[in-house]
Amino acid sequence: MRRVLLPHAISSAAPPAGAAIHELRGTSMGTSWSARIAGAAAELAPLLQAELDLVVAQMSHWEPASDLGRFNRAPAGTWHALPTEFLEVLAFALDVCEASGGACDPCAGALVNLWGFGPLDRHDEPGFVPPTPAQVQAVLARRAHVRLDPQTGRAWQPGGVQLDLSAVAKGYAVDRLALRLESLGFANYLVEVGGELRGGGVKPDGQPWWVALEQPLDASAGDDGIVVGLHGLAIATSGDYRRYFVDGAGRRPHTIDPRTGLPIDSGIASVTVVDASCMAADAWSTALTVLGVEAGLRLAERRGIAVRYLVRQGDGSLRESTSSAFAAMLD
Repeated sequence: MRRVLLPHAISSAAPPAGAAIHELRGTSMGTSWSARIAGAAAELAPLLQAELDLVVAQMSHWEPASDLGRFNRAPAGTWHALPTEFLEVLAFALDVCEASGGACDPCAGALVNLWGFGPLDRHDEPGFVPPTPAQVQAVLARRAHVRLDPQTGRAWQPGGVQLDLSAVAKGYAVDRLALRLESLGFANYLVEVGGELRGGGVKPDGQPWWVALEQPLDASAGDDGIVVGLHGLAIATSGDYRRYFVDGAGRRPHTIDPRTGLPIDSGIASVTVVDASCMAADAWSTALTVLGVEAGLRLAERRGIAVRYLVRQGDGSLRESTSSAFAAMLD
């Protein structure tokens, strides 16, 4: 049985009469992006690409010349002016870090790099050796956090902090695509970057933008999955099947618990968050993955987050657990 997830509020606004769906595609942030737009949108691709290029230029930890790359190399004890967009995303990521008890920390880039999931000395390159417990503890001992001064738009580099916004920047990029389209008068669209999606309005036939929730490839949830009507909603999924390596300790997913310095080992196959903001869905899907099912659901209930967990069982099946906010949208 296939289940359906719908938004609580549905606009009565009609799509453009006789509008066709224009599909645009490109690449950015090491992945692909796409946009499906109801209306005459053939000339929009350069404008949308420019939005993504801005995110990369400011926030990519893969580009040494980005604003983030320069901040990561800055001397200890220095203040640095940040672009408005960078400051906004970093401030949001730090808020999620505090609210989650450090489960999703934008200042934990050194740990991500240590485990081979950063731009250098990667786990999929010849000669990679997983870090020893002593190496992990050494990085944890040097942990520090940036401070922000919103009044001046500056950030404090305490020394050695390696910012990594990969848990939030892609979702932010999706939101930028959506907001740019809306600013140009296109209210009916589905935009996507690397599997994170946001939809507005409806298709020309009056139907919402239907998308299937991402499922792990090596197991089924015991049903035909869930389809979501993306009408004023965004979805983001974190999964242990996306990037990982296997060593003597088993599967090492790319999601690192900043509190322990180790890849998560909770049996969680995927966590999907539905929210009006893709940036929020992106960040919270990571934080709730690290927290685990019990602590994650408690936090989701307190904050009204719509989340779905899929957890691996001993027989290879997946157990589903959802928050009240997620269950309330299921039809």
